[in-house]
Parts: sequence; structure tokens; C-alpha cells
Amino acid sequence: MRELVADPPVRRGSDYAELSRRIRSAGLLERRPGRYAVRIALTAGFFAVAWAAVVLVGDSWAQVAVAALLAVASTQVAFLGHDAGHRQMFRRRGPSELVGLLAGNLAVGLSYGWWVDKHNRHHANPNHADEDPDVGAGALVWSDEQARATRGVARWLARRQAWLFFPMLLLEGLSLHVASVRAVVGREPGGGFRTPMRHRGVEALLLAAHTVLYAGGLLLVMSPVKALVFVAVHQGLWGLYMGCSFAPNHKGMPMPTAADDLDFLRKQVLTSRNVGGGRVVDAALGGLNHQIEHHLFPNMPRGNLRRARPIVRAYCAERGVPYAEVGLVESYRQALAHLHEVGRPLRDD
Repeated sequence: MRELVADPPVRRGSDYAELSRRIRSAGLLERRPGRYAVRIALTAGFFAVAWAAVVLVGDSWAQVAVAALLAVASTQVAFLGHDAGHRQMFRRRGPSELVGLLAGNLAVGLSYGWWVDKHNRHHANPNHADEDPDVGAGALVWSDEQARATRGVARWLARRQAWLFFPMLLLEGLSLHVASVRAVVGREPGGGFRTPMRHRGVEALLLAAHTVLYAGGLLLVMSPVKALVFVAVHQGLWGLYMGCSFAPNHKGMPMPTAADDLDFLRKQVLTSRNVGGGRVVDAALGGLNHQIEHHLFPNMPRGNLRRARPIVRAYCAERGVPYAEVGLVESYRQALAHLHEVGRPLRDD
């Protein structure tokens, strides 16, 4: 895991510039507002249909199935927020932020400003234990150092984290909501806000509106007990779907440290994993299955990532840079194998 790439080429500094020139000359960085308008309309329609089903089904235990449908729709809306955060849709910041705030804060209850700040730090240093918030020590641990630092319940979880990974994702939705609220209101000891955010007041208002509309809408059409079950199923499956969309991308890939001298191309490619598959996989994972291309060109429209793949893959072969791509099941196997291996020293104690 520590050896990221053997004998890197001498011309490392120019490697990304040359790849970028090829991608740009192929027109793959051009925005596709018409295509995104259709995608936004279809996704919003799907989301609206799911909520219409809530109303039509009414006070029935069939709402459990509707909750699962809404979890899928909510994740697809969240993918739009992701694309907006990278300004894949529009060149101007204003329209991108509008889509991000409506998709994130209002529709799914996820702070757009918090997510953009966190996600940008991830993109800057993917899989870096000290710099990437996605692999910082938390409910799961990603390195031997993090595992050995655990105590109590966290240590018990770390020993078994590969087996508990998918069940723990059922709590990811709740975790995202809590993190969003804390980001909007949380302050440092000195009084300043902990998370930078351009539209804090708007974000707070939209999160409050989401909570009122979500809870109020459910209680208007079903009993409190059924509403609680609906929330548990919807939020649990939403968190599971979100986690399953992001987990294959970096987990189990090399984790560079400050001692690794990597240029931008290698930093992004060596820490990322593509998930092979057709357009069904593209739609299910929101294009995130083309993770290498996405990390190299974050503002590339989602629909162009598949077209960029053969260019990037061929270029990596030219430069001797390993390009990781596996099937969906194998991607989860590798991620779980890494989690299991990290917990091994604790199980051997």
C-alpha cells in the first residue's frame, strides 16, 4: 500500500497539463446546460412523483415501500447538488449555488455550504489521513495509526468494522443531517463560525423549511407511528445508498502521506478507483463510478466522464501510472478487505 508508483517519469510536472490539453481539445470540459436542464427536470419529476405517492398511499403500511422509493429519489437529488457544487452545470456561481441550495438544503436537508467545504478538502488531498476529512478517524478507521488510537466502544467497532460497514451506513443519513445543522450554527471558542459558508442565513432558513415540510407532510397523511417508521426506512436507506455510492471510489486505495512526493495527476489517479459498468451503473452512482476522471477534472459535466475515460486511461498507460478499474461487487470487496485488514492488529491483541 505504501509504494504508490515505481520509477515515475522524469517529466512529471507537465503530465497533467498535457492530459488537460487533450481533454480540452476533445471538448469534454464544455458545459452542457441543455442536457442538465433535462436531467434536473427528470430528477425533480422523480422526486415529486415519490412525494405524490406518499400522499396517495396515505395512512397505510404500504408507505414502507414508498419510503424506499423516496430514498432513491433523494439520493438522485443529492447527486445534482454534488454536480452543482463542482459547477459542472453552469459557469456562473449564482445558478450553481441556487441549484445546490434547493437540492441540498431544501429537498434533502443537507447543508450545501458544509458539503462544498468538506468535499473540496477531500478533492485537494484524496485519501490523505491528515488532510482528507473523508478518511479522518471517526466511526470507522482507515489506517493502522487510527485503529491503534481507538479506545472503548470505538475499539470494539474497529475490530469488527468490515462486518458492520453496511449496517452502520443506515445511520449515515442521520449523521449528515446532524453535521449540516452543526455546520450552520457551530462556533469556535473565539466566537467565529466553525464552517465557512457564503449564505448561512439562507441555509438555516432552508434547512428549517425542509424539516417543517418533511415532518409536517408525513404527519398530515399518516399516523405518528407510521410516520416514524417511514422516517426510519427513508433516512436509513438514503444513508445506505449515499454511502454505497461513495465507498467504492477511494476506500482500499493507497493513502499518501506528507512524505510522498506526488504531482497532481498521480495524487488523483493513484488514490481513486473506477467502477466499470454501463449506463445503468452511471445513473445509479450519479457518474461517481468514473471517479478517476472526476477527480482529474471536477468541473467536467457528468455526461462527459464516460467519454473522457478512454483518453485518461490511454494517457495513464503512456505515463506508466496505474489506472484502477473493477466491477461494482469487486470494488466493495476491496473496500471491505481494507477495513478488515486495518482492524486486524486490534483483533490480534
